Amino acid sequence: MKTFLKIFAIAFLCFIVAIGAGWWAFSNFYNEPTDVVVSDEGKNDHVEIVDSNGKEEVKEEQEEKSELEKLIENSKRVNVLLLGMEGARTDTIVFASFDAKSKNVDLISIPRDTYYARKGHNTPEKKKINAAYGDDGVEGTMSAVGDVLGGVPIHHYVKVTYSGVERIVNSLGGVKVNIPMNMDYDDNYAKPPLHIHLKKGTQVLDGKHAIQFLRFRKSNNGGGYPDGDLGRIKAQQQFMKAAMGKALGFRLPVVANTVFKYVKTDMDLSDIGALAKNAIGMEMENLKAYSLPGKATNQNHLSYFLYDGEEIEKLIKEIYSR
Repeated sequence: MKTFLKIFAIAFLCFIVAIGAGWWAFSNFYNEPTDVVVSDEGKNDHVEIVDSNGKEEVKEEQEEKSELEKLIENSKRVNVLLLGMEGARTDTIVFASFDAKSKNVDLISIPRDTYYARKGHNTPEKKKINAAYGDDGVEGTMSAVGDVLGGVPIHHYVKVTYSGVERIVNSLGGVKVNIPMNMDYDDNYAKPPLHIHLKKGTQVLDGKHAIQFLRFRKSNNGGGYPDGDLGRIKAQQQFMKAAMGKALGFRLPVVANTVFKYVKTDMDLSDIGALAKNAIGMEMENLKAYSLPGKATNQNHLSYFLYDGEEIEKLIKEIYSR
């Protein structure tokens, strides 16, 4: 039973990372967007061959497997898509990869505004990766993220809502953090409406205030972390470490029970049991978080995040070589 519960503690850590990472991966601290033209042209190469009867045949070029394809083929990593839900939308998308041999967990945050064109969906709003869920469900989002990451397989998914994270934190009895500044921000148009009012200093945050801490970017007066996104990342890492410490403590059974209630996944008990067994011995040092390589831009008065395929390939190679 202990091993069964351990995987929920590790999953809990991933959920906290997912909720936090989504906001810092695509925030106001990116470089100022510039107007560019984005193309929907396909990338598949092909050659035309004329047979003995004069008929043209189109065949895909047969190429030797790339280094990345070989790494993926020879790896036993388990890849899970973590989705932070905002109603019927995926507000947070995180790719999590676990290597049972090394105990390493690697997380890549996928900005919800990532530009991703799909056939039959031509309106500007539909060309964002977070639109895939509303049209094609979890499977469509898994396919889109796998495509953006260069063909990496995604084996499972996990979904959690704001209310789920709030209840998970409450099951911990709160999380103690040091709030570096007064945080005051109101947005009545956010879904759900966002009202952040936290005082500077060390305090134990319940679920409601933990969500505020994780979502904070800037104050009503425009102030925020002096070192921009780096400051917010440090604050969230502080929260994650504190939460992990409590999750692995005496409240683990309570936390596991809460996670089970408020999280949806396609993993069955055998999948969870296997992960639990392989995750024994995992430490905080085994966890690494990344943001998707790319840059913010504007197109037709909408914000997009254009991912960098070459840099993504380098990142995936790095992860699969760990």
